[in-house]
Amino acid sequence: MDLDFTWAWIALFLATFPATMCLANLVFVRAAQGRPPEGTLVTIAIPARNEERNIAACLDAALAQQGVAVEVVVMDDGSADRTADIVAGYAARDPRVRLEHAPTLPAGWTGKVHACAKLAEAARGTHILFIDADVRLSPNAASDMAGHAARTGTGMVTGVPRQVIGSLGEAVTVPMINFLLFCYLPGGGRAFTKRPQMAAACGQLMLVERTAYEAAGGHAAIRGVMHDALQMARCMRSAGFATEIVEGHGLATCRMYNGLRESWGGFIKNAREGMATPVGLPIWTAMLAGAFLWPFALLFEAWAILAIALGYALRAAVTLRTREPWWTIALHPLAVLVALAIQWTALVRGLLGKPAGWKGRAYQPGT
Repeated sequence: MDLDFTWAWIALFLATFPATMCLANLVFVRAAQGRPPEGTLVTIAIPARNEERNIAACLDAALAQQGVAVEVVVMDDGSADRTADIVAGYAARDPRVRLEHAPTLPAGWTGKVHACAKLAEAARGTHILFIDADVRLSPNAASDMAGHAARTGTGMVTGVPRQVIGSLGEAVTVPMINFLLFCYLPGGGRAFTKRPQMAAACGQLMLVERTAYEAAGGHAAIRGVMHDALQMARCMRSAGFATEIVEGHGLATCRMYNGLRESWGGFIKNAREGMATPVGLPIWTAMLAGAFLWPFALLFEAWAILAIALGYALRAAVTLRTREPWWTIALHPLAVLVALAIQWTALVRGLLGKPAGWKGRAYQPGT
């Protein structure tokens, strides 16, 4: 048998697996539905460190919530810009807004996790909706997510906001979030997939039912991690509570990074707790490169051409479903290549003992 033919057939097989998963998850992952019961109060909790360019628009959207009572608590985490002053101005005008200041970061904690733990302590709500400062909530977001949690009995409801992409660097990094979610996560993170290893979450938009969150140990249970949402979802499932991913594009928008430099640094900080492990990354590399990169070296084989077409069809389906920019579809092979480069860089840095860092803080591996 011709060797190129064999490799092309293997590439098609590797592309067929995520295609099957994606078709199922396009059905499984649905919009949040439900009405919050009487007495529901959603605390919109925002950790903020040097967010003066984002915080006002974030607060405007948070205060425009409909269908449920909300309070908004911002934890200023040692900002060196005007973040605290801007929030204080809002708090002076609207009693629903409170500004809190994070204490000095204790040993063994990462910054965002510590800020979120302090936000939970300050929260008065029956539910806590953790969002990032670059997230813009839709008016129905808090109501729909709290209603969905009540209707389904889930301890956590989370989703990926519609990603606003404004540069080529973002286009070859950010869309891989939803692509990996839809194409490689069994059950799409729905509540019926109860195993902690199959949990996933997005820290940009994560609502927890307060009693379930506290029973699972809260952020104190994951104090040293960087990928806080993923670990929080696993922690809650391990404690016996259901977690669920819902469609996020109708709940919020987010421009999470500006350009390749920010995107690269942001994804590297989380990689060591995801794909970038000595055992897992070679497997991920074989699956992703074999399905979406290797076929381009076999263009004279029909199976390889079919694998390429299937890869683009998958990316198009996810992109259109999540309302990401259509023009990013053509960049899919480059996005896969950049994703693998980020993961391998993170793995090598970790093996060399180099710290992960974000917003002026450095964390040694394992802290």
